[in-house]
Amino acid sequence: MKRRRLRLSSDLRRLAHNEAAPALILMACAAAALIAANSVLADSYHALFHAPLAWTPVAKLTTAHLWINDALMAVFFFVVGLEIKREVVAGELSTPAARRLPVIAAAAGMAAPAALYLLIVGAEPGLARGWAIPAATDIAFAMGVLALLGRRIPPALRLFLLTVAIVDDLGAVAIIALFYTGELDVGWLAAAAAVLAAMIALNRLQVRQRSAYVLLAVVLWYAVLHSGVHATIAGVLAALTIPYRLDRRRDSPLLRMEHALVPWNGLLIVPLFGFANAGVAITGLGAAAAPLPLAVGVGLFAGKQAGIFGSLWLAHRLGFGRIAGTSWPQVWGLALLCGIGFTMSLFIGALAFPARPELAEQAKLGVLAGSLLSAVAGYVVLRVSAARESV
Repeated sequence: MKRRRLRLSSDLRRLAHNEAAPALILMACAAAALIAANSVLADSYHALFHAPLAWTPVAKLTTAHLWINDALMAVFFFVVGLEIKREVVAGELSTPAARRLPVIAAAAGMAAPAALYLLIVGAEPGLARGWAIPAATDIAFAMGVLALLGRRIPPALRLFLLTVAIVDDLGAVAIIALFYTGELDVGWLAAAAAVLAAMIALNRLQVRQRSAYVLLAVVLWYAVLHSGVHATIAGVLAALTIPYRLDRRRDSPLLRMEHALVPWNGLLIVPLFGFANAGVAITGLGAAAAPLPLAVGVGLFAGKQAGIFGSLWLAHRLGFGRIAGTSWPQVWGLALLCGIGFTMSLFIGALAFPARPELAEQAKLGVLAGSLLSAVAGYVVLRVSAARESV
């Protein structure tokens, strides 16, 4: 039995290290959700995730959909937090010079889609809350599309996309914490703060026992879940307390946790989230022209590329530098890929309209359309530009 578990873990890691695999699995799950939601299986599909559970160990999580979005996605955000900390401490975001271009590109790539979204929805009542939906980038999806191009792409372009997406994730986490928080419960907030302080103390005391951090992380998640702040923020906060200090073997609790969780994150949690959240009924082509899906789709496809490409071009003109070893068509292709919002955009869409499920469904349509257009266009531009570079 132990040998089988080790073999499964090894197989998952090999599959996860193939960057195209998580993206392809996510696409397959999204397609399956769309098929189910627009077929005779629609009622069964929605009941699977939204029908009340016969029993739940956490009273606030009464459906499978809530367990996925509030519990499993906390693990997703924990991995995001580990990646952010690793990059800031010792990676591509560890120095001001290295952070400059990715931060500029990510900031512009979040501001432009949000502004375009607000411009399109105009004065439509209740829609302004969705401004952040097209502001996020899906790391797994974007990196997966880039991986399909193989060695045609300069390594510097791949690295820059990864760093921009990580900064983008950090921005999305901040947006969720600041703008999509419900009514706060001071008692639970105090409990969460006490648990977080205990985790920080463990780090300062150089405790490297991972089980201690895992136990406290679960308690922190439970407290945040009841505090009014979205529960997934607990994942990021917990990750930032995990020790990164390397031992004699160049290893650390953070690296071990990241290594263990990345395969499960990319091959199970994110695809399951996609399957549970991408199922939207497409009632007709006119649905995509409604203000909300149009604003989300245009924000992702046009806003992302305008913000990122425009900011990088301006930074180059002002002497801040540019991505080494790349052409401007390749930079444009990268900017297009950043318009793949999928996981983060679907997640923020659900938070933006919790009391109006019909608007959340419309937002999904815009996310799917904008992400698909960005993926296809980005792939085509990068493939054509790579072919020209090789001539």
